[in-house]
Amino acid sequence: MIPELGHYALVLALVVALVQSVIPLWGAARRDAAMMEVGRTAAYCQFAALALAFGALTYAHVVSDFSVLNVVENSHTDKPMLYKVAGVWGNHEGSLVLWVFILALFGALVAAFGRNLPASLRARVLAVQGMIGVGFLWFMVATSNPFTRVDPAPLNGHDLNPLLQDPGLAFHPPFLYLGYVGFSLCFSFAAGALIEGRVDAAWARWVRPWALIAWSSLTLGIAMGSWWSYYTLGWGGWWFWDPVENASLMPWLAGTALLHSAIVVEKRDTLKSWTILLAIVTFTLSLMGTFLVRSGVLTSVHAFASDPARGVFILALLVVATGGSLLLYALRAPILKAGGLFAPISREGGLVLNNLLLSTACATVFLGTLYPLFMDAVGGGKISIGPPFFNATFVPLMVPVVAVMAMGPLLSWKRADLAGVLERLKIAALVGVLAALAALWLAGTKPVLAVLALGLAGWAVMGAVVDVADRIRLFRMPLADSLSRARHLPRGAWGTAIAHAGLGVAVAGMVGTSAWTTEAIQVLHIGQSVDVAGYSFRLDSVAEAPGPNYTARRAVLTVTRHGDFVATLAPEQRFYPVTRMTTTGAAIHTNFFSDLYAVVGEPAPDGTGYNTRFYRHPLVPWIWVGSILMMAGGLVSLSDRRLRVGVPLKRAVPRAAAAIPPAPAE
Repeated sequence: MIPELGHYALVLALVVALVQSVIPLWGAARRDAAMMEVGRTAAYCQFAALALAFGALTYAHVVSDFSVLNVVENSHTDKPMLYKVAGVWGNHEGSLVLWVFILALFGALVAAFGRNLPASLRARVLAVQGMIGVGFLWFMVATSNPFTRVDPAPLNGHDLNPLLQDPGLAFHPPFLYLGYVGFSLCFSFAAGALIEGRVDAAWARWVRPWALIAWSSLTLGIAMGSWWSYYTLGWGGWWFWDPVENASLMPWLAGTALLHSAIVVEKRDTLKSWTILLAIVTFTLSLMGTFLVRSGVLTSVHAFASDPARGVFILALLVVATGGSLLLYALRAPILKAGGLFAPISREGGLVLNNLLLSTACATVFLGTLYPLFMDAVGGGKISIGPPFFNATFVPLMVPVVAVMAMGPLLSWKRADLAGVLERLKIAALVGVLAALAALWLAGTKPVLAVLALGLAGWAVMGAVVDVADRIRLFRMPLADSLSRARHLPRGAWGTAIAHAGLGVAVAGMVGTSAWTTEAIQVLHIGQSVDVAGYSFRLDSVAEAPGPNYTARRAVLTVTRHGDFVATLAPEQRFYPVTRMTTTGAAIHTNFFSDLYAVVGEPAPDGTGYNTRFYRHPLVPWIWVGSILMMAGGLVSLSDRRLRVGVPLKRAVPRAAAAIPPAPAE
């Protein structure tokens, strides 16, 4: 009964989405307040229906209702409860339910908190959100019903992919989808503004909070996926440039450009057309990442042949969403009036450079990801584009982004004094030099580019510190006054500094582990040891260990340094009997500066030793520390009331105060 209720809720949500996509838009054209108000009501109803559908599917997984095909294919009675819940979105159909649920949540939030928006703009935004919902819900109902029944019901399920049975993967997709779907609101605001033919500072203030929510969530989602691949796959790497990773990186890059471009619209009333285009492109890339990865089209063109209905729907939805929005942009963007002029050396100029570099980097990742698919589709044969291409093209584009990032917040609007900005960044330059010298001292001169990159990371982090110090006039006035200014500094300024510093920290981690990782691969027998970067790894024992739905071969390793105990590591291999799959569980000992990483694999051919792999990863924890700082910076900026609400707060003036005439101008 509950699965049928969930299926009914999906169909009801589709009907409501159709109403939401038509009536408010018609009402906005006719200036009919009652018809425009239908958008808010429909948004609430769609959210309630999809909450019911998502709850029904979750319930089916939690109670192991094997009369539902989705539960049979992705669950098992022995699976821990966390992974039973995660199994809801660990598959194609369930992930779409999560997608539309989050989409409806954002629509309901606009309906609830968008009362200060012009009624016509709010109606058009909700209508576009409804259109997106129609596309997704129609796709689900027609080709991807998550509530399909099985008769007779089996006694047990096929279990979830063992690689997905991990805390990192349990929470990674929801945050990733919060990012993807969050950019749908930016897209809806862009489409609504194009229909109205007006983009102004108030519009930019309304777009930026949703862009911040989406960007922060996507940052955390990508970081969690990177962390999962680092400790679960057993390869010792944190990024592999595979299509699934690139599918999330592309909207992140475009969304970062969108955030910075919206600032220019708000502050200087320019770059309107470019900001609208970025909103369209960012959501288009989010659609691509969501659908192509989930359908399998991104990894193999033959996925169309295995499921033609889904392939056609994917193509149709991408064509309609992308083609329709770009056609609207081509027709309406020319009427958007340009704002004021600005000099190349200005904050606007810095943000434009930021946009150009990020957009080019995004285009590079797009080309490298989809070109092999295109060549295969047109009969050009199978080709592979891997890390060498991306490292040679993407990384050089990001170097000037990080270099200019420290200067941007110190530049003034319209026209800036570059010499004065560089003067204020002397301390940042000194810290960068010291960071490079520290790398030379600790790691030697090779590779030279890594030493320079570490200096660049130090420059970026200290640049963020200098920005805050400059704003509060640290050391230029009494400390008490500086602290007072710090307390009253807008949270948006704090958020910008934290996010910029976080990127610098993450860059340092990426450089450190990429350039100076030490690896040792060998066969060890019980009692033997091997030295890796000054640490001694001794294999003490290997024994079987039971798990809730797997059996494990667990090793115990003792790590020492110069004879002193450092850590005990317990890597393991897990075998899942239901899926007949084996996974690797790395053991990691971490401190602030490095990770010791151990993997114990299959027994050696002689039957007495074990294949082992040990790493020392310098600075790798900084990747995730920096990512968390970036996300925190976005959330701090979001807490700034100027970004949470689209209009200034109207303060009530006491009658007694109102009776006092204003002081004469001096």
